[in-house]
Amino acid sequence: MRLNKALNIIAFLVFAQFCAGQNAVSKEISGQIFEKSTSVDAVNIINNNTQVSTISDAQGRFSIVAKEGDVLVFSSVNLEPLKRRISAEDLNMTSLVIKMTPKEIELKEVVVNDNLGITAENLGIVPHGQKTYTPAERKVYTATSTSIDKILNKISGRTTMLKKEVNVEKKEALFRKIEYLFEENYYTERLKIPVDDIKGFQLYCVDDPDFAVSLNTKNKTMSMFLITDLARKYLIILENEK
Repeated sequence: MRLNKALNIIAFLVFAQFCAGQNAVSKEISGQIFEKSTSVDAVNIINNNTQVSTISDAQGRFSIVAKEGDVLVFSSVNLEPLKRRISAEDLNMTSLVIKMTPKEIELKEVVVNDNLGITAENLGIVPHGQKTYTPAERKVYTATSTSIDKILNKISGRTTMLKKEVNVEKKEALFRKIEYLFEENYYTERLKIPVDDIKGFQLYCVDDPDFAVSLNTKNKTMSMFLITDLARKYLIILENEK
């Protein structure tokens, strides 16, 4: 008798829990997807529990039916997949803010098959053995290509000016590389560089010959090692300027 009573209680509790799950209210919820501060379109959103899906619009906005406990999966070609379990608070919000991060895509090495023998030189586009120049280097070459040009441009100071332009061009290329390599929070949290001084610190780094080499050779491990010491020195400079 007691066993039957216990079984009845257990059955009732299981049934009550099942009913509670079935009675969870589904609701159409809205949100907007961002990658950093930029809205992201064409992100696939699927309710993992109901298999209902949708896609974010040009402003990164979306709407989908879900209930408390459902899991929404966000995916896109260039972004890391993201899962979010819907809570009661989410259902009461006017709009969800979903933040996604870009995928780190490792570029594969491209090997040119020399056996094909197809080159710009063979096609007659450029002479054999011709050196390639950046825009600034081309100006220097033009300014010093003949003896008369060398004399006139040396007198006028144009050659010196053009050589400085080459150096500026190289530093701009290094500056673009360091901007791509490290996020802002890496400077502020890891290196303790104030936000307002990040640009100045980046310029300080690209002036360092060893650090410049690490950027040009894409040696991130060496760059991270060198930038730590450069940050320590730069913070001392900032402290002395106060």
